Amino acid sequence: MKKDIPVRKVVDVAVAIIPKDEELWEVYLLNLKKEAIQNILINSKGYGEVDGKKVQTTALRYFYETVAAESAIKVEPIQTKLFDIANEYWVSFQYDNFMFDKKYVFVRGSISEHYFTTIPILEQKGIMIK
Repeated sequence: MKKDIPVRKVVDVAVAIIPKDEELWEVYLLNLKKEAIQNILINSKGYGEVDGKKVQTTALRYFYETVAAESAIKVEPIQTKLFDIANEYWVSFQYDNFMFDKKYVFVRGSISEHYFTTIPILEQKGIMIK
């Protein structure tokens, strides 16, 4: 039964976006846990409305066998022109013999210097969803 399936929340895993230059930023997956995570699958896509027209980017998928404890991996570059739509990163991974997944959505307008914070591990300014 559905009630018998344990539900565990994703903690200490984050997605961050850091500026590289004026037209290109970089997306990172951060493992803030004290142990590694395995079998990481990341689906990324953008969607929204621009000038009254629906826009959707190509869905991209990335797989990583392991992300070490308290480390970060670069997932993909992102163009600044995509900041006018929502950018979604759906992350699935295995930890402690359990599959976890979480959807990280950077809504339209949220990728801005106005929302900068210091990104742990990378020690750079950027946007992060934990």
